[in-house]
This record gives sequence, C-alpha cells and structure tokens, in this order.
Amino acid sequence: MQPATLERLLRLNHEFYQTFAHDFAATRGRVQPGVRRAIRGLDPNAAVLDLGCGHGSLAQALAQAGHRGRYVGVDASPALLELARERVSHPHARFLRLDLTRPEWAHELEGPFQALFAFALLHHMPGEQLRIQFLEQVRALVECEGTFTLSVWNFLASPRLRARIAPWQEVGLSSEDVDPGDYLLDWRRGGRGLRYVHAFSRQELEGLARESGFQVMETYFSDGEGDRLGLYQVWQPACRDP
Repeated sequence: MQPATLERLLRLNHEFYQTFAHDFAATRGRVQPGVRRAIRGLDPNAAVLDLGCGHGSLAQALAQAGHRGRYVGVDASPALLELARERVSHPHARFLRLDLTRPEWAHELEGPFQALFAFALLHHMPGEQLRIQFLEQVRALVECEGTFTLSVWNFLASPRLRARIAPWQEVGLSSEDVDPGDYLLDWRRGGRGLRYVHAFSRQELEGLARESGFQVMETYFSDGEGDRLGLYQVWQPACRDP
C-alpha cells in the first residue's frame, strides 16, 4: 500500500470518529458479551491499558466490577475522550489523547501493564507494516506474565453489514490501491459517513501475533448476530527463560 493511500485511510477514520462521536457512542450503550468474557476474573488490582478506549465503556465496566488498579485509556478522538471523562466513575482512570498509528505513542506511557486490551481497533489500521509496528509497541508495554486481548470486527458474517460495503471510488480510490481484505463501510446514523475496515481471518491474526513477539492463548467468537460478529484473541508475550 502506498503511503499516500495509508494516510488517506487513516484520515478518513479519524474524521469519522470525530464527526460521529456522539452518534457512535449512542450505539454502544452496553458492553459486548465478548468484552465481559475478556475481563472476567481480572485481578482487581491489575494495571490496565485500554487502547482505542473510545467513550470509556470498558473503564466503566471495570469500575462496576470493582476494579481498583491503575487504568489508562488511550484514543485519538478528542470528542470520544471528552465523553469518557464525563461518564466514567472509575476511581483511578486516566484518559490520554494519543494517535496509536504513530511510532511515538508508546513513549508517553509508563509500563508495564498486566492486562492490555484493544477492542475493535486493529481492523482500522491499514497495512501489515503499520499493524506490526503497533503490535511491537504493545509487546513492549505488557509484562511477561501479562495478557493482551484484542477483538476485530467479523462483519463479513453478517448479510446486513455486507450490504453496507461501499465502492472505493467514493473516497477517490480503487480496489488496486488497497490490500486484500480491505473494505469501505458506510454509516447511517446522524448522517452518512464512511470508515475503512480490514476483515481479518483467525490465521491472519495468529501470523501477526508471531511476527510481533506474542503467542495466541485463546480464540473465540462473540457478539451480535449469531454470536459471530466479534473475533477475539488472547495473546501472551513469547518470553524466553533467562
């Protein structure tokens, strides 16, 4: 993927989440079952890093579950972060505006963390090189016995969502400009918007885990139609014995 195309897709998603922040948050009123499964049994004192925290739904769920450890939520959208700060009652929550697609974001955080989460984030990062860059930075922030849990949108399993696929020409691109598995999806609440999304397979995620220094501990599907719209994986650092 050419650098200009990558930047075009990143800008498209940044503009979407700033423009439709309130409408997007309104559609995410409850925590998904797959997320609840991911935080079940979490040590209440664990240091948590929430990457792509949005309007703070995970932080609020943790607060309600009695989590009292350090929590840091990171997102690039000022509008979503403003909503998070207004609504979250977690006693130790801290929200930071950082662009996770830039190489310097991890330098702003003090690790390590015991539990890292990136729900519905990685599928908005275009290009394998950018994904590996991001995941290697995540790897540097998780302690050796910690976990990194991520989810990606399995939207191709839904006929309703497949009908939302828009032609690349709407944003001045063609299918030759993007990678296999890349899609443009439209949004229809509070106006019409467009987002870049990559459709991952389980095997593709497993390959990214190996490339970035992780091992896959668990894979499961959850959420939405037929409990199949979210593909979740739990990773651990592939630490070597001293």
